[in-house]
Amino acid sequence: MSQTFKTNVNATFDFEINKDAVSNLDVIQISDSKQHVIHQNTSYHIEILESDFNNKFYQIKVNNTLYEVSIFNDLDILINDMGFSVSASKQVNFIKAPMPGLILDLRAQVNQEVKENDTLIILEAMKMENMITSPRDGIIKSIAVKQGDAVEKNQLLIEFE
Repeated sequence: MSQTFKTNVNATFDFEINKDAVSNLDVIQISDSKQHVIHQNTSYHIEILESDFNNKFYQIKVNNTLYEVSIFNDLDILINDMGFSVSASKQVNFIKAPMPGLILDLRAQVNQEVKENDTLIILEAMKMENMITSPRDGIIKSIAVKQGDAVEKNQLLIEFE
């Protein structure tokens, strides 16, 4: 069974792309973000400038022309048709310890405004430093630990307003 994706380019053009057709392209990976593609005897130099997998948005350059591309599968379209957002904002109100460990550093303060993916806590576990990041934009309501505390798995660390 072949999977089809709905694609919007530059908020103007809509295309359907078949997964089998994409897998049959002649692609040479040049680097993490650059590829060389040959399609129907035509050569294309492609560079991925920005990728937001959660929002299914990509900014790419093809032969020095910039394109903004959104890609949706059947589930994304169904969710959208039902009135839900594929990239609905996260309503996480607290952060718990993902594992037992030692609080090495607190990089957040009560009433501080934080952005998604800001580092809030560094937790040492099994001789590794783990950065605990903010799951969403918000304001810190309370911090239940302090530097040097030993924590257990699922122990409350931070609460958001």
